[in-house]
Amino acid sequence: MNFYNSTHPYYCGIDLHARILYVCIIDNNGQTIVHKEISADANKLHNLLEPYIGNIVVGVECMHCWYWVSDFCDDIGVDFILGHALYMKAIHGGKAKNDKIDSYKIAKLIRGGNFTLAYTYPKEMRATRDLLRRRMKIVRHGSDLKAHVVNTTSQYNLPSNRVNLKNICAR
Repeated sequence: MNFYNSTHPYYCGIDLHARILYVCIIDNNGQTIVHKEISADANKLHNLLEPYIGNIVVGVECMHCWYWVSDFCDDIGVDFILGHALYMKAIHGGKAKNDKIDSYKIAKLIRGGNFTLAYTYPKEMRATRDLLRRRMKIVRHGSDLKAHVVNTTSQYNLPSNRVNLKNICAR
């Protein structure tokens, strides 16, 4: 496990969703500077981060919609870190859990050096990775369907198919 342990004057934790962001910015002393919900809009995020550009690190938990935040931070010159979802136990372990609390905990984890890092795929490699992941899912689904046909014939003690379903001409 790798932890982010660089120091900055400000730390920004974002609880990221497809349509909204809950943003929490704390200073080096742990005082909350900004804590608000905004729509998932680059202009609104830029307005929040603008006074801190060059002195802030932005961290989000790894989930399906982090790409645009990473690219946005890269464009405006802000450090971006991606948190490993499985190892961020401090967020998921508490009794009370909501977006406001999660964004604050992310910022505190970054500040305290307990933010577990996930690999931030470079922009030019993401399309290939996503394509391969989708292809793997489709191939597995096809294998499941073929296995279902074979298992169904066995289940009812029917004669086995004389064709091999892996061959396209036999389907």
